[in-house]
Parts: sequence; C-alpha cells; structure tokens
Amino acid sequence: MMVCATWRHLAPSAALLACVTGCAAPVDQPLIGAMPEIDAVFASYGDQTPGCALGVIRDGEFIYRRGYGMANLEHAVPINADTVFRTGSVSKQFTAMIVLLLAEEGRLSLDDSVRGWISELRDFGDQISVRQLLHHTSGIRDYLTLMALAGYRDADYFSAADLLAMLARQRDLNFRPGAEHLYSNSGYFLLGEIVARVTGQSLAAVADERIFAPLGMSQTHFHDDHSRLVPHRASGYAPGDDGFDISMTTLPIVGDGGVFTTVNDLLAWDRNFYENRLGSGSPELITRWLRPGSLDSGEPIEYAAGITDGTYRGVRLVSHGGSYVGFRANILRFPEQRFTAIVLCNVATANPSQLGRRVADVYLADELGTRGPDAAPEPAAAPQEFALSVAELREFEGRYVSSELRSSYVLEIEEGELYWEIPLRLRNRLASEGRDRMRADEWPVLFRFERDSAGRVSGFELDAGRVVDLWFERVR
Repeated sequence: MMVCATWRHLAPSAALLACVTGCAAPVDQPLIGAMPEIDAVFASYGDQTPGCALGVIRDGEFIYRRGYGMANLEHAVPINADTVFRTGSVSKQFTAMIVLLLAEEGRLSLDDSVRGWISELRDFGDQISVRQLLHHTSGIRDYLTLMALAGYRDADYFSAADLLAMLARQRDLNFRPGAEHLYSNSGYFLLGEIVARVTGQSLAAVADERIFAPLGMSQTHFHDDHSRLVPHRASGYAPGDDGFDISMTTLPIVGDGGVFTTVNDLLAWDRNFYENRLGSGSPELITRWLRPGSLDSGEPIEYAAGITDGTYRGVRLVSHGGSYVGFRANILRFPEQRFTAIVLCNVATANPSQLGRRVADVYLADELGTRGPDAAPEPAAAPQEFALSVAELREFEGRYVSSELRSSYVLEIEEGELYWEIPLRLRNRLASEGRDRMRADEWPVLFRFERDSAGRVSGFELDAGRVVDLWFERVR
C-alpha cells in the first residue's frame, strides 16, 4: 500500500502525482507552525462529515492551508488543497473578467445592446446593455427562480438551449433596465452566451485559453459537460434524515456558476489581482473589474463586475460568495493588507463568508477596526393572516396557466384550507393576507389575484424574490 507524503514535504504538483496511483490524499498540514485558533473555526468538520478547504494567503504566498472534513464520505477521502469544488456564483468573477478582456480587445462594448448579440430575447422597449448584465441592473428575471416556479428541482436536468428558450418567453422584466439593482443569475448566463457568440467558442474554452492556462490553473474549468470526469472532485452533501445525503446536479449551465477549482489553483488568481498577467497585462483591467456599477439615477451600488467591493470592520473587502446544491464557497480579499481567505465547502449548511471573516479576525486582529456588537437581526413580523371562509376560498379554486413558464398551477381546498400545487412537484398551503393576496407557507411566494369586471378571479401575478409580476391566467 502506497503511503502519501504530507503537503509540507511536497510541492502541490508533486503531491498530486504521488497520490494519482490510488491512495487517499491526506488532510493538509499547516505550512507554518500550528494555528489552533484557525482550526477551532472549523472544529465541526471531521472524518464523519463533509467540510471545507481553507487557504490563507499573504503577500502572494500561502501562510496556512488545510482541509477539514471529507471530500467523499462513501470512500473516506479527506479534503485537501487539491480537492476540486463546485464554486457556484464565485464563478461570476471569471465570466466578468472574460467579458472585460473581450472589451479590451474591442470585440464587444459594455454598452452593446444584449439583443444585438442574442436576438432571441424579447424587445422590451428599453435597451438592456452588457454593462447592466454585469451589474445586475438589467431587470431580467432570475432563471433559477423561474425554473423552480416551473416545477424543476435541483436534481432535474435542463440544457442551455432550454434555459435560453425560457428567457425568450418572458414578456416582462422585473423593472426598467438601469432603474434598480436585483441579483439575477440570468444576466451572467447571458454573458456566457455572448462570449460564445463573440468568439465562436464555448465559455469554457475561452476561459481555459484566456484565464486558466495563462495563470497555470490546471485544475480549474467551467463545468459545461456533466459527464466529464474530474480527478479529486468533492461530492456535495446536505443534511439528511440519517446523517448526510448527496446533493449534486447534472446541469451544464455556466456563466453564472459552474467553475470547478481548488485552493491551490486560486493562489494564482489571487496573485493576478496585484500583478495582472491577463490580456494586455495592464493594471487597468483590474481597475475596470472592480469599478462599481450605478443606477440610471446616478445612485452607486457596491456590486462591480462579478465581485463586491465593500468593507469589513472598517477595512476594504473584495469578495464574492457562491452556493448551489451541496457546495458553498467564498474568496475574501483584503487588498490593503494583501491578505486573502479562500473557503471552499461541500456541505449545504456551511457559511464560507462567516468562516472567512473569522479567519480574518484571527490574522488581522491588529489591523481591523473595532467590531461592533453582534446585534441579532430583528425578526421579521409574521404576516397577519386574513380569515376567509371556505365559501370565499372557493372563489380561488381552479387551474392557472403561465405561458412564460409553460406550467400550470392548481389551487384547491382541502380540509378548509387553500393549497397551491405544481402537479407532481410541490404542494403548499396558502395563507391569506387580504381578500386577494395570499402567501405560500414554505416558499417566499406571493400571489396577487386579479378579478374581471364581474368580480370573478381571472388570474394572479406572482412575486418570488428575484422574479416579480409573473402572470398566471385562470383557465377553469
């Protein structure tokens, strides 16, 4: 049986080669001494749980990196710095960087009309620009919310073509382009489609050519083929009735997500923040990447191009998190301290943003501002239920259809309560907040019913966070 060397005795590439023949990769050892304060942050992850990979960088070098918990529970494979994680919306910064590289080359403009590249989308009257996609100010409805409302679950498959067709069927936006800021995964999916149409290559191929290969990120890619083998891939998990359940997806959608990467590879991405090697090599590329967006009113927003430029404890923090199925991730960079905490996790209950901040609290204890009291957020007031009789509830019974979702909902009474059902997918009680206003018990979904001139319920508009004013017509 082969015994693998520990990480402090092998460079990452040599350690990887040493373990290729089949032995389980070891949990990483600290590079410099031991950091019990950091290990305590991750103490809940062990050899019976999924967990996280941590990389701590200062001045372009790792000062600590370690795996906590297991990459695969079935095969007892520990997490280490070469474990490959799905990173969810952390991927957006790579999509944005590719768009900025193409703009630097003059192959597109950030002020281009999105319909100039993707003519399938409806003309909403107001032009949506590439820049507005980058800053989440386009008003385009979020596709993950749309698909959930259509009855799709995380384990269900749909293609990029299916998704584009769904967006093309949308008759309305959430708001006029440039008027508001609302996070939408659809914008970054469309940016990936624009990259493909500009270059004639897939987003994955362009990212390999323009970012990952030049920076030596050999274990990083946009995962647009769910059947692709990925060495050292972590499985995703969520709490189950008896420990943990596998929480994965076969979706090939990229742009808004889909980047698979490792702590070791992200060292190169962090170094590029300070000394740009991409495109022309100009530091202006990083400046443009970090330039926050603004609304048409001139009001600034914190969101830049796939990244948020904010503060933590009075110190500048450039970061972006990601979450999808059983994976959670965040890269938290403190530019003034040249300090970065990378936290990649394979369990749905992890909070990498909080974990990364706790790591920063330890290392930057003398450089961060005073921490205020951890005030508990005010609990949201429970909506006041508006009592309706069974006879009144019967006015809402029927089948409702959305041509935009190509889906139907059934509303029916059971034991004196009104239920919303997506056939074979979901069933949820509706609580009345007024005569024609109801909210789902378990989903953040609001139904606003409309009536015809005779007072009969004719349909409803549905609000679900990143999707608003979605119309359903009553058909019986």
